[in-house]
Amino acid sequence: MATPLRVLIHGGGIGGLTLATALARRDHTVEVAELRDELDALGVGIIQPSNALHVMREIGVLEDCLAAGFEWEVLTIADPAGNTLAEIPQPRMGDAPSNNGIPRPALARVLNAAATSAGAKIRFGATITELTDDGSGVDVTLSDGSAGRWDLVVGFDGIGSPLRTRLYGDRYAPQYTGFANWRVTVPRQEQVRGVVMGTAGQAAKALLTPITDELMYLGSVFAEAEDFRPDPSSAHEQLKERLPMFSGPVAEALAQVTGPEAVVYSRISQVTVEEPWHVGRVVLAGDAAHASTPHIAQGAAMAVEDALVLAESLDAEADVDAALDMWEARRRPRAMWVQAMSRAVLKQETGGETTPEEDELLKIGIPGAAHVLVQPY
Repeated sequence: MATPLRVLIHGGGIGGLTLATALARRDHTVEVAELRDELDALGVGIIQPSNALHVMREIGVLEDCLAAGFEWEVLTIADPAGNTLAEIPQPRMGDAPSNNGIPRPALARVLNAAATSAGAKIRFGATITELTDDGSGVDVTLSDGSAGRWDLVVGFDGIGSPLRTRLYGDRYAPQYTGFANWRVTVPRQEQVRGVVMGTAGQAAKALLTPITDELMYLGSVFAEAEDFRPDPSSAHEQLKERLPMFSGPVAEALAQVTGPEAVVYSRISQVTVEEPWHVGRVVLAGDAAHASTPHIAQGAAMAVEDALVLAESLDAEADVDAALDMWEARRRPRAMWVQAMSRAVLKQETGGETTPEEDELLKIGIPGAAHVLVQPY
């Protein structure tokens, strides 16, 4: 794109800030409208697999991510007592590291600093209230009363995307999978130097993921009723009740959880926007377009890949419409593959009924998926 663009990004999460950095470093004018009053990322930690770390290298923050997190290379499979059953080295994309665990708030700080230092403006407490696309630009009014005209509006506004609803109505509302993720941050045990997956067959799996030298998080997925919510006063006890079959490191981690306040509970839903991800000059990306289950740890990785490829597509094409077509042609097959593989693994791990297509994906397996996803995006 020979002429710098004016781009408004709706949502200041991982994907939105990655795009803001990538575009601002290319001299585009970028603003991020973020509904929250500050980037106080919720949740516990996150795994950055090698393809995500490759993007972090491309936007200039890889070393900051590694310094704030815990780099690791081997996935350990263990029995309920913590005895090692297998050690699986993780592949790399080019010269990017294999994996990095990092607290979500730390990643938010790294990406916020990168976006603002690159020249992007972050407008807090703001969301889109009015939007008119006339084919050559988009007129937008924000909830803080500001208004402007943009060459492109990008919705990185999450699985509950208001922008998706504005574009498509309720056709692509999140679909609850019947499962939910329980997570809690605890002190890191010395032996946890990479993800340790404790498995009790289809009864339960528990992951210990290091995110700093001092911290790790325990995560486990269970079938839960759609209207279930943990008791605010005893969520930690409810989590322990779901993992009685584990001793060893998982039990030691649970013993560190003495109150409910640290427990993070999130229902696992999926979004598949089957129509084009862009309508005129308005485009959806990340979870707003293709939210997946977390079973191959690629949700945030797909978002940051979306962001970098969008910036590259705008570099490569002379007009916005052609760039968006190029971007979606590159991104849709890979994101849909990740979604299908993630859902297949969820079913496999929980005893769900799989389709013939999912059975074919499961022949690849999680180690095979990791090798697929370090191929160029």
